Amino acid sequence: MEENVGKSGLTAASVARAKPKEKPYKLSDRDGLYLLVKPSGTRYWRMNYRFHHSQRTITFGRYPEVMLADARERLLKARRLLADGVDPVDQAKLDKMADSVAVSNSFEVVSDEWLEKVRFEDRAAASIKKYEWQLGLVMPAIGRRPISKISAHEVLLALKKIERTKKFYTATSVRTTCSQVFRFAIATARAERDVCADLRGALVTPKVVHRAAITTPKEAGALLRSIEDYEGDRQTQISMRLLPHVFVRPGELRHAEWKEFDFDRKVWTIPEHKMKMRRPHAVPLSRQAIAIIREIGHDADYSLYLFPSLRSVNRPMSDNTINCARWLRRLEQKLTPGQQRCSRSGQILQSRRCIAVRGPPRACRSLHPSRRTGLPVTAVPA
Repeated sequence: MEENVGKSGLTAASVARAKPKEKPYKLSDRDGLYLLVKPSGTRYWRMNYRFHHSQRTITFGRYPEVMLADARERLLKARRLLADGVDPVDQAKLDKMADSVAVSNSFEVVSDEWLEKVRFEDRAAASIKKYEWQLGLVMPAIGRRPISKISAHEVLLALKKIERTKKFYTATSVRTTCSQVFRFAIATARAERDVCADLRGALVTPKVVHRAAITTPKEAGALLRSIEDYEGDRQTQISMRLLPHVFVRPGELRHAEWKEFDFDRKVWTIPEHKMKMRRPHAVPLSRQAIAIIREIGHDADYSLYLFPSLRSVNRPMSDNTINCARWLRRLEQKLTPGQQRCSRSGQILQSRRCIAVRGPPRACRSLHPSRRTGLPVTAVPA
């Protein structure tokens, strides 16, 4: 049954007064819109139309969730689709499917896929762990949001939360990682742009703190004497004595394995998966370096590592074992093992190692004092 109202259509008051009857009935509005009132009391906004010689019905929602003005606006959109030759019911299904796909392509889902891609690229385990930690900082804010609908302001709010803890470098680093996720989403057709690019200049730029570096032979000698005077664990002292002769990163030294050393050829070959740049690296061994290695009180039968952990021979020495050595705290400039590599004294000591190796490779010749530091060979400390 259908009940007609005035030419101006329904009013908000007439819709609110509509009461259920024994049978369903309609209250017509205008332009084909009507309110279907069921015996249960539920009321639906609907429109009947013909498409390709077929009678169809579209529902715009239930009253009072959808008010009269909202129903008329949805009616207008449906009539525009019909004018363009598009079935509004089919379009509604497509929109629903698109929303479902968008939800499945949340920032969290896309970031997980990006992390999987990075793992296949054989990135360092420490790098993967850092990425996971950084993305975890923004997951509560944008993790469940469809990545294509995330705005720059949403990302900024998540980063500002990190900034409020005075971790400025972390905030900028997280922005860079999020940017890589957005670029991955663009490449896989799940986002149109990298919204993190709009945040350049919006975050506090952290002040670069330059660490102390030894720059004179006298200071280099003091460093070596401090290592020799170290009274802690014997293995720790040997590792610290060896470090100035090989000049690798502390992590590369800690993970050194016996099988990587060729004492006949006097070379240590670090495999690519242990290197930061993912390229194998050959380290020439001087007679002094070999003599230090010979002082290690075990071989490959005891542990595959030159410097195993004190707790388990199946694990390498921990990162803190080197960094927390007492000689380090006694140094006036608090130079860390990693900073030795960037100091000029490191280049001097490296040149001494290269000179001691028979037939130094080209990479070592480039570290000669006259080429890298401008210091004469006689300036090398004894």
